[in-house]
Amino acid sequence: MPTLHWIGKDKVINHHLDVPYRVLEHIYGFDNGKQTASETKSGNKIIHGDNLEALKALLPEYEGKINCIYIDPPYNTGEEKWIYNDNVNHPRLKKWLGEVVGKEEDDLTRHDKWLCMMYPRLKLLHKLLHPQGVMFVSIDDNENSSLKQICNEIFGPNKFIATNVWQKRYSRENREAIGDVHEYIYVFSKDPKAFKEYRNLIPANEKQLKVYRNPNNDPNGRWRPIPMTAQAGHATKEQFYPITTPTGVVHYPPEGRCWGISETTYKDLLNKGRIYFGQTGDSQPNIIRYLSEVEGFVPWTWWNHEEVGNTDEAKKEIYNILGKKVEFGTPKPVRLIERILRIATKPGDIILDSFAGTATTAHAVLNLNLEDNGARKFILIEMEDYCEEITSKRVKQAITGYIYEGTTKEVLYSKKITLQNIKNGNETYNEIQLIKEANSDKFDELKVIVEDNTINLYGVNKKNVTIEPTGGQYDYIKLGEHLFNEDDNLNENVGVEIIRKYVYYTETKTPLTLAQHTDNKYFLENYNDTAYYFYYEPTQITTLDHAFLSSMKTKAEQYVIYADNCLLTKEFMTKHHIIFKKIPRDITRF
Repeated sequence: MPTLHWIGKDKVINHHLDVPYRVLEHIYGFDNGKQTASETKSGNKIIHGDNLEALKALLPEYEGKINCIYIDPPYNTGEEKWIYNDNVNHPRLKKWLGEVVGKEEDDLTRHDKWLCMMYPRLKLLHKLLHPQGVMFVSIDDNENSSLKQICNEIFGPNKFIATNVWQKRYSRENREAIGDVHEYIYVFSKDPKAFKEYRNLIPANEKQLKVYRNPNNDPNGRWRPIPMTAQAGHATKEQFYPITTPTGVVHYPPEGRCWGISETTYKDLLNKGRIYFGQTGDSQPNIIRYLSEVEGFVPWTWWNHEEVGNTDEAKKEIYNILGKKVEFGTPKPVRLIERILRIATKPGDIILDSFAGTATTAHAVLNLNLEDNGARKFILIEMEDYCEEITSKRVKQAITGYIYEGTTKEVLYSKKITLQNIKNGNETYNEIQLIKEANSDKFDELKVIVEDNTINLYGVNKKNVTIEPTGGQYDYIKLGEHLFNEDDNLNENVGVEIIRKYVYYTETKTPLTLAQHTDNKYFLENYNDTAYYFYYEPTQITTLDHAFLSSMKTKAEQYVIYADNCLLTKEFMTKHHIIFKKIPRDITRF
């Protein structure tokens, strides 16, 4: 498989291993409209801090647990006018590049910098993803080929699922040689076959439902005819047979094709009234499929704006929730993220967004939970200073509900633009003016808009729109202190419980969940018949000796015991399957 090379790759390819572990510090909880000092323990989290360090901090609890990842990383456009710097010249990133890449940083192009920034983050996201999980990544033409190559490298061969094309704009732009109206959403999975079984069908929309009709008043309701032929490449002899219509016309499969079902199945469907021969009764047979039998449709890669929203819709959502003073150039519409979640998640799944921005992902999770009474959990990470005022505030508004000033529109006049109408322009103008005068006191505003080669006059009225609360809880968290000091000793300020969880995770790659036990207070858990003990006291030296062993109550095939010192002989430990690890020297950095 081809791999991508860039300046600085050798410095960042394993940098995720060197990222220092920082604790997650709880700031406040938000529980259905009330801010609390205590944790909600809802599983929903908004983390303020660098997403590389935040992803590392999530590993002890979430490695291999995230069902669905959606990220909307910087597109590396080079623009800097928005509050969210959509490039790789952020001061924090430049400082990081200087420390990690070194002097070569001066020679990096913006594409090299972007790859250096993305690679270790994608490595950590991959570690967090469930074995059957899926990752969706938004991107445009600036870095789409680079993104796909590094994802192929990180996920491995044959883990790519699809490139979805999102129609982000519905109106034409004349700034470029060719108008830019789409972005991409790449999809990767650790196990594409498992994801295919896991993924959901997309509910039918009104346009898709229109093809289901009931011209013959069928008591089973609306239906549509499904062609009964298929390509003959792998057909069996049971798929070639004559079919006689009610009018006596005999049909055979067209050349190069066969019937899609065996003759036995055909006769069974015919007896059940499930075969349609057209209005005259002599057409090639079709199978009747009732609307009641349609559970949904397999997702496909074209996502038009009518179904999943566009950038204008996304900006209006932000203005409606947070006010028009909020400048955010690249938000995603809620319907777009809802489409992703409808495809990829079940009601109890965990969703992670490590480039959270305006918290669209959390909003979509809350909407779907309200819709299907689900218990999906969201984890958002945002490094920028607006995390509290934009990211967190939007989630609060979604949970509690909000009111915004909306509008209603009524078409008062509509005329197609034709050559004749252009010649009679004065007549059209006078018609519009007369209608305006007749309706001036009925509407707050009268607007003439040209769209789809049509001149439309709208009457617009302002109206307060109430968005009902989704309900829900989350915890607001920031990155806290490092677990290890610069002298490589344990940072005792973080607290013993956090250190215990970290040590247990490094040993088992599973979170420490045992709340109550009958062993001594240094016991962690019994995992795969190995009992783990962390014999640590912040204010004194601990020693593994026979007195400590006598306090242990858990029976296991093997024992791993952390302490400052050990007085047991090697022979004794070998005989009793005891492994001693010195604090802090033998605590693994992951």
